[in-house]
Amino acid sequence: MTQWDIKPVGYENVTAEQAKLSGMFPLPGAPRQQVMDPTKLQAFMNQPDQAASAAALKPSNARQSKRLFIYNIPKSATDESLVEFFNLQLNGMNVIQGHDPCLSGMISKDRHYGMVEFRQPEDATVALVFDGTDMEASDESNGAANGSSKGLKIKRPQDYIAPGIDDSEQMEGLISNSVKDSPNKISISHVPVYIDEAQLTDLLTAFGALKGLVLVKDTSTEQSRGIAFCEYADPATTTIAVESLNGMTLGAEKLRVQLASVGVQQVTGVEMSVNAMSLMAGTRSDDLREGRVLQLLNMVTADELMDNDEYLEIMEDVKEECGKFGGVEDVKIPRPTGTRLNPGVGKIFVKFETMEAAGKALTSLAGRKFADRTVVVTYFGEEYFDVNAW
Repeated sequence: MTQWDIKPVGYENVTAEQAKLSGMFPLPGAPRQQVMDPTKLQAFMNQPDQAASAAALKPSNARQSKRLFIYNIPKSATDESLVEFFNLQLNGMNVIQGHDPCLSGMISKDRHYGMVEFRQPEDATVALVFDGTDMEASDESNGAANGSSKGLKIKRPQDYIAPGIDDSEQMEGLISNSVKDSPNKISISHVPVYIDEAQLTDLLTAFGALKGLVLVKDTSTEQSRGIAFCEYADPATTTIAVESLNGMTLGAEKLRVQLASVGVQQVTGVEMSVNAMSLMAGTRSDDLREGRVLQLLNMVTADELMDNDEYLEIMEDVKEECGKFGGVEDVKIPRPTGTRLNPGVGKIFVKFETMEAAGKALTSLAGRKFADRTVVVTYFGEEYFDVNAW
């Protein structure tokens, strides 16, 4: 009788996911804004994909899950060599599907860090085990570009959302030969190459029954790569095993054992938690809220950006308006390339000199009108901004 499940007039073509991503609708209990005119949401309604499907919004499909940040990059490294390095390491592994799983790499202008993106989230999880690996044989002579320690430092993005727990049934006593990404997945590196699955199983089952175990091998030679992934049947065993096994001497090696998927936790049993939705929409949770970069949504369309004069005019308008709140370090407005719509088109990114200026701009610009469209403003990761990772 309240008609809660009936879309209001004018919103028939707007999906629930698009409405949430627009930022126009507060969570239950929050004060309601003035009634919105659906025509002001054209930038969301006319997206290239036409609709934001529920599948596309799952944390496992989020681009954060497929990305890694790389620090201590050698001075001689380039975007291309970063991609080549990871593909060289990952190609031929029995846990990698397809060829060349690393799709792209970008190094920031100041060379403080780089970012790589993979085809699948599981590829990024495997790549994490190369933390501390020398990218080039000449690292010792060149030195690291941004740190005193030798070897790459590899991290997940701060807004990486940990995958949900796998609730699939398993036959008692049977150990699966595949381990899906989950909060309880364990990565084991520096395993002596002469250790086989049976020996590794004996070591790991001393702490409890295993749900899954895979020893990473070269598909052409069946030679161990010194890496393994496992998951225990009882999640309570996970922490005990990691603490006990990490640093254990095995042969001439010291095992490196850690959780493989550490990030923002989802609410158990809920595929799309509020926290996950807010992060994927470009907003931040309380501990990640502040920053120097703002993302302006619902301001421009792809058609407006195609015209050079109109593009330059929009750029100047944004710089002038944002400059009223403090120093503006840089403005980026992704443009379409020919018939191809590049990522980030339709969004405007502004980097301020201080967090205070960004905060003032966020408060003032949100809800304003631009070309008769209501502007939506969120914080955006500075690391993403520096490497154009829209």
